[in-house]
Amino acid sequence: MTIKEAQQQVDQWIKTYGVRYFSELTNMACLTEEVGELARVIARKYGDQSFKAGEDANLEEEMADVLWVLICLANQTGVDLTEAFRQSMEKKTNRDSIRHIQNPKLKA
Repeated sequence: MTIKEAQQQVDQWIKTYGVRYFSELTNMACLTEEVGELARVIARKYGDQSFKAGEDANLEEEMADVLWVLICLANQTGVDLTEAFRQSMEKKTNRDSIRHIQNPKLKA
């Protein structure tokens, strides 16, 4: 699935089952909440915290939830994520093409 197809699929789901998009501000709050849930799982799985009894380490689900809300925000604000990602990759490549390679902190 392409990013464009994901944007179309989310839009179709919202129109079929979701009634309408939540407001941009509500979706921003939802995105923050989902990132927090992802952070909680990562802190427990890779960090120093432990899971509580019955708590699940569903990293994939939390990442997908973040992506879902991000796509909702892109759709409702008219952002083409494919083009935005292409531009971001170009910017990072131009800016950082040798920066990380020359960073002694990253050498093993």
